[in-house]
Amino acid sequence: MILQRTVRSLLLPCTLLLFAGGCGEEKPAAGIPGGLMEQARYEMSAPSEPPAAEPEITELPLELGENPRKPEPPPNQGIFRVAFETSAGNFVVEVDRSWSPNGAQRFYELVQDRFYDDCRFFRVVPGFVVQFGINGTPDKQSKWDINIPDDPVRQSNRRGTVTFATSGPGTRTSQLFINFNDNPNLDGIGFAPIGRVVEGMVNIDSINPEYGESPLQQLIEVKGNGYLLQKFPRLDYISRARLVRDNTTAPQPEEGDATEGTESAPAENNSAANQSSSPAEPDQR
Repeated sequence: MILQRTVRSLLLPCTLLLFAGGCGEEKPAAGIPGGLMEQARYEMSAPSEPPAAEPEITELPLELGENPRKPEPPPNQGIFRVAFETSAGNFVVEVDRSWSPNGAQRFYELVQDRFYDDCRFFRVVPGFVVQFGINGTPDKQSKWDINIPDDPVRQSNRRGTVTFATSGPGTRTSQLFINFNDNPNLDGIGFAPIGRVVEGMVNIDSINPEYGESPLQQLIEVKGNGYLLQKFPRLDYISRARLVRDNTTAPQPEEGDATEGTESAPAENNSAANQSSSPAEPDQR
């Protein structure tokens, strides 16, 4: 179109002169190549294309940062089991999705990705909790460093229950802890159990408590198992964690019934965990 306008301005006077002089043969104007003249004549004679139609607006634009595809809500029904093989012995966790749907789904996805393989039990506080869930490979840890929404607390943190660790509202990612004792003090501050140990609680009780809370979570995330093997070589660890049963219906125990390996600790032991001198809450620091 720029070419058309440029040549049009030069061609028009020449055309007028040709008609005025009665010349039967058109000659290119001085300084204008014949091919350029032909192109200009073609552009002027060719029908112009209609302007493109404006797109019809059928929906309001998305808000800034809004995901155009809303994620599907996690399932809120169903039971699955995960078998853990560890250096301290094996155990099985049963997850009831109705307890904590968001937490249950994240745990399910982590197990499917084999996230917990070769993870260390990096925090062991006898009478309180054992904590794990930082992957030994920093890249894999970073992949799952995405927060999930909170779930309301529907079950108490009783002995043998499995719960996500947090550092405040909306900060659950991959870390879990297992309650050694009944810890109802955790219920009121947002720690929502996702399931419970149904086999092998005696093996969890035997996890090495030698290093207590000494391993630094930030260094595990950055340096992985290299840091733990150098500084804390005798930490117990998970060899593998695999889904062994999915969406089966299992009857819940009646109130007061003891599930193998998950019975509550004696009352005199529970009181110590609830006093002001009890260990700090399970968290991701």
